[in-house]
Amino acid sequence: MECKTAKNSQNCTCSYDGCSRRGLCCECVAYHRSKKELPGCFFPSQAEKTWDRSIDNFISSYKK
Repeated sequence: MECKTAKNSQNCTCSYDGCSRRGLCCECVAYHRSKKELPGCFFPSQAEKTWDRSIDNFISSYKK
């Protein structure tokens, strides 16, 4: 399977531009899973900008 890093990066909604995993979705998901978090692309725009990737923040952002 070929990684489509360039295409993924164009659609990445993560606001942390300095991330070395930008566009590498499998690495991003693995990184956040290891920290018991979710990637930024799972969050609505305003919640993503807080950089709080916790599951609690994910749940509360969709409850509103």
